[in-house]
Amino acid sequence: MHFRMKDMAVLMLALCCCLSGTQAQGNNDNQKTCCLSDTCSLAKELVSIGEKLGTMVEKQGTMGDNLRLMETRLQTSEKEVEELKRLTAGQPKVAFSATLRESGSGDTGPFKTPTPLQYKKVFSNTGNSYNPATGVFAATVKGMYYFRFTMMNNLNSTPNSVVCLTKNGQRLVSVWDTAGNDSHDSGSNAVVIPLELGDQVYVELQANRLIFDDTMFYNTFSGFLLFTM
Repeated sequence: MHFRMKDMAVLMLALCCCLSGTQAQGNNDNQKTCCLSDTCSLAKELVSIGEKLGTMVEKQGTMGDNLRLMETRLQTSEKEVEELKRLTAGQPKVAFSATLRESGSGDTGPFKTPTPLQYKKVFSNTGNSYNPATGVFAATVKGMYYFRFTMMNNLNSTPNSVVCLTKNGQRLVSVWDTAGNDSHDSGSNAVVIPLELGDQVYVELQANRLIFDDTMFYNTFSGFLLFTM
């Protein structure tokens, strides 16, 4: 819009100057010359106003560009803050530890088929991924995990104990004690494994095997999330 006003003012200025020159040659009337001169001055003022308006509009355009740039930078900063929260304070927390018996003492097993052990006394269960009713840990976060378990054999002169850490029905690592005269042996094993969402991990007592526990809590099952993937 300011360009139209400026162009109109320029045309008026040119017309006035033309008329002024013509009148000066054909008529020496001072009053008419004065009017033409005033008109030309007004046209010059209009040109000046148009230029000023154009400058103001250009500045407004620049301010708008700067504002949009600031908005983009703010959005980028917000995304970076959210990513930082995810990597630090927003990191999922998953950890648990449990032992086999809540009270009393005695053997667990034997069972006719491989059976997940139910570690009923829970020391911690951050994230609630471990279910003491089933003995199964179910991954609620995709990531790399650490698991460890311990086993105490049954109290017979010839032990008969075999447990395996199992992922989705696949045996990973085991602890055995099925020979010898020492009936007070214990052992442990551990793994670091990747888990997808919904993967299940548990300790399985093998068929026709036994383990012993009492309030000293020899049989434990623990795990925690190392990092997400």
